[in-house]
Amino acid sequence: MTKLYFIRHGKTVWNAEGRFQGSGGDSPLLPESVAQIAELGDFLSDISFAHAFTSPIKRAMDTAEQTIAYMNDQPELTVLDGLKEFSFGIWEGLTFQEVKQDWLAMYEASRHHPEKFDASQVPGSETFEDVQERFRKAVYYAVQAYGGPDVNLIFFSHGAALTAGMGGLLNIPLANLRDRGGLGNTSTSVLETNDGIKFKELIRNDTSYLNVSANVSNTI
Repeated sequence: MTKLYFIRHGKTVWNAEGRFQGSGGDSPLLPESVAQIAELGDFLSDISFAHAFTSPIKRAMDTAEQTIAYMNDQPELTVLDGLKEFSFGIWEGLTFQEVKQDWLAMYEASRHHPEKFDASQVPGSETFEDVQERFRKAVYYAVQAYGGPDVNLIFFSHGAALTAGMGGLLNIPLANLRDRGGLGNTSTSVLETNDGIKFKELIRNDTSYLNVSANVSNTI
């Protein structure tokens, strides 16, 4: 049995400002996030991970490197492009309110009805299916290369990519992908697999170690 730990990066400046970051945008982690990453690291410190993987985007890489520094057995870290954030094209850098003003239907679709999201109406955007496919390939590679009985792997990624990607691994229909909301910053979700093909959810959006409520207002 291979257990897969999925971590959303720490809260950033743009998260706090309510802006779309996406795969082409980025902003620094907030000072409060550094402290929360330390709490995450302590929470995970006694778990032995065979390998760690991260999105190539700086906010995820910073979260990964800082978290691993607190682990007793520090795993090697590999960058996987498939873990990068959902590309929101022209929306990136805009506030949620600005996007709602000009793309209300697609904004609502991205947050509440993924099956109705039409990427052709958002220049430069990916589809949910695009994100799920590249995320799935990244996870399949990781499990095939490093998985095995009683093996733990850890992945550092982004709110939208994780919501879509884990939903894809669990075969959740697009129409139901957002039924349970998004994922909080510095949250932990855990899946397990015997064969690297079928996945079972063990934990979703755990932030108990932070002693704060999960903030999912800035993720789809």
